[in-house]
Amino acid sequence: MLDRENLDAVLLNAQHNFAWLTGGGSNGVDLSRENGVASLLITRGGDRYLFASMIEIDRMLDEELSEEDFAPIDYSWEGEKADPGLVIEKARSLLETGAALATDIPLDSSAPAVEGIIAACRHELTGFEVERYRELGRDAGEAAQRVIDRAMPGQTELEVAADFRNELARYNINSVVTLAAGDERIAKYRHPVPTINRWRDSLLIVTCAKRGGLIASLSRIICAGEIPDELRSTTEAAASVNARLMSATLPGTTGAELYETAAKAYADQGFATQIHLHHQGGATGYKTRDWAAHPQSKEIVKMNQAFAWNPSITGTKVEETGIVTHDGFEVITATADFPQVTVSIDGTDFHSPGILSLAKGAAA
Repeated sequence: MLDRENLDAVLLNAQHNFAWLTGGGSNGVDLSRENGVASLLITRGGDRYLFASMIEIDRMLDEELSEEDFAPIDYSWEGEKADPGLVIEKARSLLETGAALATDIPLDSSAPAVEGIIAACRHELTGFEVERYRELGRDAGEAAQRVIDRAMPGQTELEVAADFRNELARYNINSVVTLAAGDERIAKYRHPVPTINRWRDSLLIVTCAKRGGLIASLSRIICAGEIPDELRSTTEAAASVNARLMSATLPGTTGAELYETAAKAYADQGFATQIHLHHQGGATGYKTRDWAAHPQSKEIVKMNQAFAWNPSITGTKVEETGIVTHDGFEVITATADFPQVTVSIDGTDFHSPGILSLAKGAAA
């Protein structure tokens, strides 16, 4: 990328890019911010440096990355607070005069931010990343199933969400998005932030589960008793849209083409307008969505790229995370104990989460 863009070096500070380039390390302390507490400098010649204040440098070298991989450069926290451009200055001191330096996110007006270009470097996962992702997907799915196994009508959404976060933590997973909705709130809101509402008949839980920087997203719906016919049919319709999306997620396909696939699938199921009520998901990895499929999207699907599709029809939603492989779309978040809706397209079966009845364990 540096060669192609005629850049001599790039300074990475965003938490997702730090995790990507260090194979799962973290420079995050304040997780409400995109910026991290340490930066990585990569030169066109292949030199790699770690910049961190004396508050952070020892922990970074002990727990997050190796001094053999990134040469450490520390500085005083007083200097950093007094001069926000200190890291840029230190980076430039290692480069030739006039060298072209860029950053991932805006840090200094003297260095252009090129996050959009860097993002493309992350899209095609390495073999090591694919294995880490599969393990994350498996663990996140198992955590969701454990929460469902304990779920009881009368719990508040906040209690369910807390249980979900705690269960994920057992796997060293952080839930960066945790949603829970009971009964009428499932149909009322596409992003139901948990409340004190107590669920009685049906419950939706959602997570974007993060470990080692990678993020796997999934959604599950359960019913305390019999599954209503309307909920059964709309979930099957959403699963059909999901299957069409998974089938069409092939290397070289554009985001706009995937959006059109979803739009036609909704229309074929008799729910043409539902596509306008929520995005359908898209590419994922070190961000919850690197890009979403929309009518003007020129993004291209890559081999070994991760996707989380989440088609929804008012009152229901299906969502899994998968990876584009040479053998097709591999779902990594599914669990054997949860009901599935299977849709066959051109001889290939695509599986989406159905609905679990706690009374009978019946699938939608």
